[in-house]
Amino acid sequence: MKTIHDLNKPPQISGRVEAIVVRGSPREAARTVESTVALAGIGLKDDRLGQRGEAELSTRQVTLIQAEHLDVIARLARVDRVDPVGLRRNLVVSGINLLALKHARLQVGDVLLEIVGPCQPCSRMEETIGPGGYAAMRGHGGMTARVITTGSICLGDFVRAQT
Repeated sequence: MKTIHDLNKPPQISGRVEAIVVRGSPREAARTVESTVALAGIGLKDDRLGQRGEAELSTRQVTLIQAEHLDVIARLARVDRVDPVGLRRNLVVSGINLLALKHARLQVGDVLLEIVGPCQPCSRMEETIGPGGYAAMRGHGGMTARVITTGSICLGDFVRAQT
């Protein structure tokens, strides 16, 4: 029988990158790109942290959200659909449980990320999703990560927890 320690090891499940979202500044509209470069200790080259180009001690160098949670957020907010670009998370991934990977390392394309913790929603979700958007995202806002190795990330790349 497996112990809780055994069960807490990252599962050998892989997923994929469904969208890459970047923005130039905190209030600037987000946009999708086909590919980007993750810069170790900084963030995504096309995103605001990467454009600044200096080491970022933040745990929010890259943000990730599960594609499967988009439908949950929409249902809880009582809207037809949630546009992942409006959520402003950098990577939308499918097929892997991000919440189970806190403190784990995650291979995303050529890049190694370290999952740090939850990515809490901000009050802008009320504007983006509508009334109740903030509450709908609580517990479904995704995870934050640090960039460990520099490399490219492309739409459709694999996502796999490191053991």
